Parts: sequence; structure tokens; C-alpha cells
Amino acid sequence: MPGHRTKGFCASAAALALCAVLAGCGGSGESVGGGKAVLRYTWWGNPDRAERTEQAVALFEKRHPNVQVQTSFSGYDAYKQKLAVQATGGDAPDVMQLDYRQIDQYASGGVLLDLAKQKAVLHTAEIDPGLLATGRVDGTQYAIPQGRGTETVVYDVKTWKASGVPLPRQGWTWSDWAGAVRELAKKTGKPGATDPGQSEDAFEVWLRGRGKALYTKDGGLGFTADDLTEWWTFADKLRREGAVSPAEQTTQLDGSVENTPLGRGKAVSDFNWDAPASGYLALIPDGVALAPMPSGENGTPGQYFKPSMFLGVSANTGHPKESAELVDFLLNDQDAAKILGATRGIPVNETIRERTASQLKDFDKTVADFQSSLEGTLKDPPQAPPSGDNALQTTFQRDYDQVSYERMSPREAAENYVTEAKAELRS
Repeated sequence: MPGHRTKGFCASAAALALCAVLAGCGGSGESVGGGKAVLRYTWWGNPDRAERTEQAVALFEKRHPNVQVQTSFSGYDAYKQKLAVQATGGDAPDVMQLDYRQIDQYASGGVLLDLAKQKAVLHTAEIDPGLLATGRVDGTQYAIPQGRGTETVVYDVKTWKASGVPLPRQGWTWSDWAGAVRELAKKTGKPGATDPGQSEDAFEVWLRGRGKALYTKDGGLGFTADDLTEWWTFADKLRREGAVSPAEQTTQLDGSVENTPLGRGKAVSDFNWDAPASGYLALIPDGVALAPMPSGENGTPGQYFKPSMFLGVSANTGHPKESAELVDFLLNDQDAAKILGATRGIPVNETIRERTASQLKDFDKTVADFQSSLEGTLKDPPQAPPSGDNALQTTFQRDYDQVSYERMSPREAAENYVTEAKAELRS
């Protein structure tokens, strides 16, 4: 799960629609001599994730001598592009790792298998129902969450403590947060936080704290231009006061921790997802801590446990049962869980999560402890966003850039965004 916002390639809906037509051609999954089923399994990630995944797959093959698994991985953006090309050509891998923002796109394009048809070998009883539902589109389970993460306020511990400003706490509100970053700026001489105005993720948390959502259940906008105007006015005021980072810094955000104001030593805190926040440790020698996202003024939490990634099976696989068995193994097998650790987020299988918690080390333990502190306090996550959201994240930041550079008022930018968003979601 990339930090801040998801970037990258988005295949056209028209191209993906071809997959439904192509689904009967050139099937994924083959058999080799001796009758072994050959599965292709692909994911994105770093070398550590790859090494652990290979170990887990080797154990699966040992337990299933009739199956051979061919694996491949790449960086996030390259992976999304390659998978989109494969899917468009009717050649999606048998088992694939998916991002939240790909589920609707690939399900509606006929790329993904209805996993309910494999419930004899794919078990989901140990997954929280609200989390499991994020892999459904129109009531059909097309993907299963593999790990979970949550957005967080990540902060420079030494600098915040030295300022004397009270540390973040459970249940603090957006007003409390704004007061804290103002005080931090006065005491430390640098912005208390990254300007959240550019972040669709932070806006979503703010909206949910008010009982609203980014999208309606039928894929339309769940908020108005008035809502967005209020959010951007709130953020812009803090920017003008110097309480959050200036435009010159927020326009350099690219999803990496290195280019955040916090990572550059130019702010005291940042909004990011919990697992990717480990990247700050190499940049801030005295360490970082994780704190809950601010709640609505009435105490309603907007934060939620988000699937860090999903597993899906190709609708075109020649081996649906074996593919589902691999998914089940990666999600539910105790030995696989020990190998994989928290490389894809904290496990979604509740029994495994409890059993492996004591084995986690370093920042994995920090993330697990943070999630544990939120258990039972958050509302269910939203359904997977509509396909157009990929493009709209970029539009959201671009329109707020116009506000932060004082080329447009919050109202003008909000009305511009809502107009574009409605057109994108209709296309």
C-alpha cells in the first residue's frame, strides 16, 4: 500500500471490457508432464517481501505436490502497468495481488473469478466481515484482503516531546490537531505537519468523521462542493499561518517518505499509512511514533482499517480450485504466516493475528501494537472505490495546488473538482 496517494497506470475501462470477451481464449494456468497444475502468481513489493513469499510458496508446493507455482514481482507502478496489459489481453495471472483501487476496475472488466464458487477450499470465517466486504463488487466476492493497515499521524518523537506540546491522544479531534500543529510551529520554528489539504486520504477521514463518505454505494460522489470548500478552507488557513507546510513542499510529494516535509526535516509530523511509515526510521535518527487520526468534533472516528492489498484469481484460470487453495494457504496457514510476517500488513486472519503478534519485531511490532490500540473503536471500511478514483486522486491534489499557490479560492477549486469528478465517474 503506497503512502499518501496511489499513483500509476490506469487501464481504460474500454480495454478492460474486452477481457470479458477474451476470457474464453488462451487460458491462464496450464498442465505439464505428470499432470501437475502450473499456476502463475504475481505481486508487487520489495526484495524482502519477495524472499519471504518464495519461501511460503515452496512450502505450499511441498504440501501440494500436484501444483507448481511460477512467481514474479516488481515495483508498484511497473506491476500495475504490466497487470493491466495482461488483463487487457485476456492473460491475467492465475493468482494476483491487487490494490483497493483495482478491484472495481477488474471485477467490472470480467478479469476476476467469483471466489464464492471456491468456498469449499477458500475459507474466510476468520476475517472480519466488514474487511472481507471490501473485496466485493455488486455483492460478488472477487478478492480477499491479505493484510490490513490504517492511516496514522506519524511524528518526530524527540522534536514533539521537546516542544512541550501535549502528545497526540486517542479521541482527539481535528480542532485539537489544528491547535497542536499551531503550537508546534511556534515552539519549533517549523510547520507542525504536512499540509493535509492535498491528501484525498486525509479528506476521507475528515468526511467520515462527519458521517459522510467519498463515494456513495452506487459509485457517485458522497460529498458536495460545500464540504470540500470547508476542508480546503480549513487547510489553507493553517498553511497561511505557517502551521502546516508551504505549497513548495507539498507539490513535491510523490508517495515516497523521502520527499515528505517530515522526511526532509521540514515538519514535525505527517499523515501516512502505518506500514510505509517504517521508511521514516532511516531519515529521523531519534525515531517516530504513530498516533490516531483526528476524529470528528462529536467524537465520530473517520479512521478505518483498510485492506493493504488483496488476492484475486483470474476468471480465465485453467485451475480455479488450485488457485483458490493457494489463496487460502497464504491467508490462513499458520506456517505461511510465520514466514510472511507483516510484509503485507498485519494478517487479516484473526486467530493468526493474535498468535503471531508476540513474534513480531521492530517496526512490525510498532504497527501491530498501534492497530491493537484501535481494535473495536473504528467503523467498517468503505467499499472499494469506483474505477475513476485513480484519476481523481491526481485531480484532487492538482486542484488543491491551485489553492495553496493562491491562484484559486477554496470555493473555486472545490467547484472545479466536483464538476470534473462527476464527469470522470460517469465515463
